[in-house]
Amino acid sequence: MASTNDVRPGQALDLNDGIFTIIEYQHVKPGKGRAFVRMRLRNLETGQVLDRTFRAGEDVAQAIIERRDHTFLYRDDLGYHFMSLEDYGQFAMTHDDVGEAAPFLTDGMTVSLALYKGNPISVDLPSSVELEVTYTEPGVRGDRVSAATKPATTQTGLVVQVPLFVNIGDRIKVDTRSGSYLTRV
Repeated sequence: MASTNDVRPGQALDLNDGIFTIIEYQHVKPGKGRAFVRMRLRNLETGQVLDRTFRAGEDVAQAIIERRDHTFLYRDDLGYHFMSLEDYGQFAMTHDDVGEAAPFLTDGMTVSLALYKGNPISVDLPSSVELEVTYTEPGVRGDRVSAATKPATTQTGLVVQVPLFVNIGDRIKVDTRSGSYLTRV
């Protein structure tokens, strides 16, 4: 248990609704009445963001989240299969568990998994990944407007807006936070 006065952004809490990480933290002391703590929390299982208010000094349960490196092996009907780099144990996660990380996962990629009581709850991706372009329309000569873009489909099925000079077979770097094109590799 930890006091609401001692918690900080980035820590995980085990509340009645599930496991949450603290995004924002604000201690408020009004001129009249008792002090309170306002927090913006993200549910680690669903990704939902919500605001909660606690009394100052109230005890909340802290969740111990372990982060371990795993290799993404493959995807099939059972889900997304990962292998631990420590003991080489394998397990599968469903599409809902992987969440927004699914279009960025490529075979052999090393990712960090958040584990709570030994069970995986979320996938932490690097800030950018390299993906191969599998389909895009050719850039038409003379169709040059400043910062013109076209859609490109990557090997994972992710569609990204890229500059006109990117062709099929090119490797591009994509930002995993926004899903936008960064550069050609």
